[in-house]
Amino acid sequence: MLAKQFETTFLGKDEQFKDILGQDSVKNEIKSALISNHHIILVGSPGIGKTTLAKNVAAVLPAIDVVKECSFNCNPNNVICPECRERQPLEKKKREGYERFVRVQGSPDLTVEDLIGDIDPIKALKFGPLDAKAFTPGKVFKANRGVLFFDEINRCPEKLQNALLQVLEEGKVTIGSYDVDIPTDLILIATMNPEDTSTEKLSDVFLDRFDLIYMGYPETTEIERDILKLKGKRLVDFPDNILTFMVMFVRELRDNEDIEKKPSVRASLQLYERAQANALLKGKKTVDINDIEEAIVSVLEHRIKLKPSIRFLKTPKEFVAEGFKNFFKENKRKLGGCP
Repeated sequence: MLAKQFETTFLGKDEQFKDILGQDSVKNEIKSALISNHHIILVGSPGIGKTTLAKNVAAVLPAIDVVKECSFNCNPNNVICPECRERQPLEKKKREGYERFVRVQGSPDLTVEDLIGDIDPIKALKFGPLDAKAFTPGKVFKANRGVLFFDEINRCPEKLQNALLQVLEEGKVTIGSYDVDIPTDLILIATMNPEDTSTEKLSDVFLDRFDLIYMGYPETTEIERDILKLKGKRLVDFPDNILTFMVMFVRELRDNEDIEKKPSVRASLQLYERAQANALLKGKKTVDINDIEEAIVSVLEHRIKLKPSIRFLKTPKEFVAEGFKNFFKENKRKLGGCP
C-alpha cells in the first residue's frame, strides 16, 4: 500500500522535498494527505513549483520489484494483468521511486482511451478482440503502484473526470468490453490554476475525491533568491545585492494593486538567466543593473495583466519599464550602492 510507504518515508529524519525551498506548511499538508491515502489537487498560479513538488513525492518512494516488460507494473508476488497471470516464469526488475511518476497533460483533446487504455489491433489479431490480453493499458495503469501526475486537470473535459471516478473511489477500473475489473494502486496528484479562464468546471462529485492544497509564492525574498541560485543557469557572477534588488522588484509587482495577473517564480528565473546572458554577450564577468533592465520588458511584459482602469493609461511594456526605473531610484541607496 502506497500510504504505508509514504508513512515510513515521512517519519524518517531526512528532509524529503529537497527541490522545494520554503513552503513548509504545504509540504506538511501533502505529507498528511499522502499518509491518509488521499488524492491531491495542488492549487496555485503557474510557475511556483507545483510540478517539481509532485515529482519530489514520487522520488521519495522506495524502489520496488515489478514484472519486467509489464505495462501494469505488476507485483511479481501478486500479478493483476491478464498477460502476467498466464506468463510463467515471471522475470522481475527494480523500479526506482522517480520511475514511479507518470505524467498526464490536461487538454481538451485528451481522451478516455489515453487515460484508461484501448484495444490494440495487433494484440486483437493475436489473441482475439474479446480477449482481455488485447487491451493496451493507458496512463492510469502505467502509474499503478506509483504517482499519476495530472497537470492542469481543469483543462480536461467532464467525460474524463467521470472516467476517473472509479479509480479514485475504488482503486480499480472496469473494462467494459471485457467486463473485467483490474485493480490499480496509485495516488493522483493534480494541479490547477484557479485564475485560468479557458478551463472546464470540475464537478462537485469529482472534487469530493480530493484534498485541495493551496500553494503560493515563496514566503520571503531570501527564499526566492535561493531558488534562483539553485535552479537557474550560472553563466557569469551575479552579485547578491543586485540579485536581491531584482527579486524585490518582481515581488513588488506581485503586490501591486494595479496588476491582475502576477509574475511567477518562473519569471524571476527567466530574468535571472537573461541578465547573465546579456552580461556574457558584452564580454563581462559580472551582472549589473543595465543587464537586468535590458531584459525586463522581454521577460515580464507578457507575464502580467493590468487592471482595466490602468490598461487605458499605459501598456504592460510601459508599466514594467517605468516601474523598474522608479524602483531603482527608490532603492539604489538602500541596497548598498547598486551600480
